[in-house]
Amino acid sequence: MSHGQDFSRRDFIKISSLFLAGSAAMSTQIGRTFNGSGDALAATGEERVVHSICEHCFWRCGIAAHVRDGKIYKITGSEHHPLSNGRLCPRGTGGIGQIYDPDRLAHPLIRERKGGTTTYRKASWDEAITLTAEKLYQIKEKYGPEAIAMMHHGYGYTFFKQMFHAFGVNKFAKPSYDFCCGPRHQGYILTYGHSAGTPEGIDIQNSRYVIFFGTHYGENMHNTAVQEIAEGIRRGLKIVVFDPRFSTLAGKAEKWLPIKAGTDIAMMQALMHVLISENLYDKEFVEENTVGFNELWDEVREMTPEKAATITDIPADDIRDIARNFARYAPAAAVHPGRRTQWYADGTQRVRAIAILNALVGNYKMPGGVVKYQKYNIAKPDAHPHPHFEKEIWSKYPLFTDIKPENTIASHEIIQQTLQDEIKAWFVYGVNVPETVTMGRKTAIEAMNKVEFLVAVDTLPMEVTGYADVVLPECTYLERYDDLDAGRPYRTPFVALRQPVVEPMFDSKPGNEIARMMAEKLDLHGVFPDSVETYLDNRLKKEGSSLEEVKKTGVLLGKPTDLYRKPGEKLKFKTPSGKIELASSKMKDAGFDAVPKYVAQDEAPNGYYRILTGRKPMLTFGRTANNRFLGDLPTAKENEIWVNPDIASQHRLEHGEYVHLKNQAGVVSEFPIKVKVTERIRKDAVYMVHGFGHYFKKLNHAYARGASHNELISKSEIDTTVGAVGFQNNFVTFIKEA
Repeated sequence: MSHGQDFSRRDFIKISSLFLAGSAAMSTQIGRTFNGSGDALAATGEERVVHSICEHCFWRCGIAAHVRDGKIYKITGSEHHPLSNGRLCPRGTGGIGQIYDPDRLAHPLIRERKGGTTTYRKASWDEAITLTAEKLYQIKEKYGPEAIAMMHHGYGYTFFKQMFHAFGVNKFAKPSYDFCCGPRHQGYILTYGHSAGTPEGIDIQNSRYVIFFGTHYGENMHNTAVQEIAEGIRRGLKIVVFDPRFSTLAGKAEKWLPIKAGTDIAMMQALMHVLISENLYDKEFVEENTVGFNELWDEVREMTPEKAATITDIPADDIRDIARNFARYAPAAAVHPGRRTQWYADGTQRVRAIAILNALVGNYKMPGGVVKYQKYNIAKPDAHPHPHFEKEIWSKYPLFTDIKPENTIASHEIIQQTLQDEIKAWFVYGVNVPETVTMGRKTAIEAMNKVEFLVAVDTLPMEVTGYADVVLPECTYLERYDDLDAGRPYRTPFVALRQPVVEPMFDSKPGNEIARMMAEKLDLHGVFPDSVETYLDNRLKKEGSSLEEVKKTGVLLGKPTDLYRKPGEKLKFKTPSGKIELASSKMKDAGFDAVPKYVAQDEAPNGYYRILTGRKPMLTFGRTANNRFLGDLPTAKENEIWVNPDIASQHRLEHGEYVHLKNQAGVVSEFPIKVKVTERIRKDAVYMVHGFGHYFKKLNHAYARGASHNELISKSEIDTTVGAVGFQNNFVTFIKEA
């Protein structure tokens, strides 16, 4: 449907409840489940436990789903999976709230216009898939495959990617690359030649001293990492936290330092200055295993603790003490690489500074330091008759070199290319674009209203589905198979299985089946085997196992990683020099600074305050926004705006009152937010949890709860090395409800 037509895709609000799940219809669906062979099991009261993997965050922990009388009544951590070890975070246990959400999408939907009104109608799968295939084929024929792009989040994207590769499409973007993992991956690769890993390659449980810069463990609830930190603390681990906000992790720290936001690199340079000027660094390790030491010293020579104190608001004596303690506890000491690492335009250099600090104390492949996990080297899937196109990087940024097959372009580039008429069709899998893409809500909506054809695959009527021409309801992760979770490095390498616990409810389908149907409509015969079970079984048989065997525990384990270097071991790194690059040759060759430099960030306008964001332990943004099982918890009903008492007094704000937020561009939040007056935030910043303030009324539980952070993003800054997006130079003030 052309973007030239005079309707707004936001007309999705007119969808009848007939096309959604509805609680009455839902009750008739509960009671069908799978037995071990995949046959429907009657609701006889029988109890079973099915092992699978979670989908509430990218950690994908092992879960044990407990079924009674055909219904999942409890989800616990799998004792077989190395990332869960029998434990699960609050989000993981809340999967019941997703599968039995009364607002679930129940049927395929097609946008149509009648009598000047745009609405949706219920469609059959054949009709919806046929329309999708026809539109994609027409756009490919008219504009070329580069006019089609896929944005995705969640592990189920793999089958769609395979289908699109066979179709000749190779523009894939995972929005989390832009603001979370991209700079972290590339910063480590530029320094060490390998990624920081997920889970991160820090031997926390054996460490004696770990420094964190704004990493909110305990709130982002990465299960394994929280367990390892708890074990480290039990063994005497000392934690230091630099953060403008007193986070949950800061509450576990030996020392919290309320650093001024945007000054991390200056602080890291000052720590380097102390290590080098006081000869506290590991000279032997640095001389043998690094390049660029002199260039690094030339850069940090002038960043004394006294100078850094004027920039960061952290006393010089504290800076010296931390640097000395870091060296004293090394090599069983580390600076954690963090997550959500792109805050401004310097994310890659910020992560490189972290990697350099670790290298200076010689903690690489040492107990308590930086370690490199191994992955389970599972055989690749059998080739199909349609050749995969060679991976082509579409991003314009010189160091956008993705280490995984998830991205060939940054998601913000898809937005920009759409606005420039270069991309004509979107296929969106599990990405709530208006509330996710970091160009801000307004820009995202402009692009969605301009794109010629938009398909959304989702389980719930998220905002993005209201801008789609076709909505394809996927069943939840508890009702489907996905591809094997293989290739993630860890202490114990593993291959994990996602398998259906109960049958798909309503007229929803698993992604693997949707992708297979689309492939057939596009005449891409043979891309997928006859059944996903056959595909998975063939892959596992190459490892000496089988689908039937792995179903029992949900995981296939390899040999534990040999983490530590041996005495006299010569280290080799996959960098151009073969060594740790304190000064990056790739950065230099691409025209960027070879060593990290501190660049001052924008200051807030008078009466405005920098927005800092994070999450709550029981929520993962859009994945859990409508989850009644989690959202009804007292601390999860809405987000709050944290305000320092002095600032609250200046604006006459009372604890618990509601205000609207106005950003520096004059954008006012659609919904109000509750004020939390607290000493736990600096005076020049405010803090709010992302993922609230949903404006789509069909999200009955999430609608109008709190304020949207994405709505208040009017300014984005690009890290021109790797194409990541920073958005923390946005500021807000308060508009009282009265």
